[in-house]
Amino acid sequence: MTIPNILTVFRILLTPFFIFFLFNESESSGVYSLIIFTVASFTDAYDGYYARKYNAVSESGKFLDPLADKILASSAFISFAVLGLIDIWMVAIIILRDLFVTLLRMRMKKGGESLVTSNIAKSKTAAQLITIIFTLIYLSINNSTVPILDNLSGQIDQFNLVYNLTFIVSLFTVFTGYMYVKDNFTVIKKIIFK
Repeated sequence: MTIPNILTVFRILLTPFFIFFLFNESESSGVYSLIIFTVASFTDAYDGYYARKYNAVSESGKFLDPLADKILASSAFISFAVLGLIDIWMVAIIILRDLFVTLLRMRMKKGGESLVTSNIAKSKTAAQLITIIFTLIYLSINNSTVPILDNLSGQIDQFNLVYNLTFIVSLFTVFTGYMYVKDNFTVIKKIIFK
């Protein structure tokens, strides 16, 4: 198993620990969930960099890497919905779009074609990660007894920033799904009407 694949599997294995601390009621659990998610996000950035730099790109890695991303991000958004921070329809949009793209990628690969990934689709992942990390920071400071952090938490609540950021990311996620279809429409049509 290559180093990028090991990092990818490690990211998947971190997900249950992330969820555990996210729902744990101890004062420092929010910080732990933030640290775990941040470490997992860094492994995502590093495994891709390593694979390209040292020519360690593999077919299993091409499948596992986006799967690990989806597991981690979906787990976070589902958890936020359970905690009442966001609406379940936002989570449904994000998960359905990712499921659609994954199935499309698998179908195209079976047909001997490859899915074109645009930069805007890559920025979707970054936008999701930033939103999740922001939400985890909010949850970490929400239980804090430091006055300045209480004020910051109040500001986030006042402008409903967690909800609004996730709303924007949900719309952006739909748009990137549309762009996937648009950019690959000729190949998709060819496979469907084969």
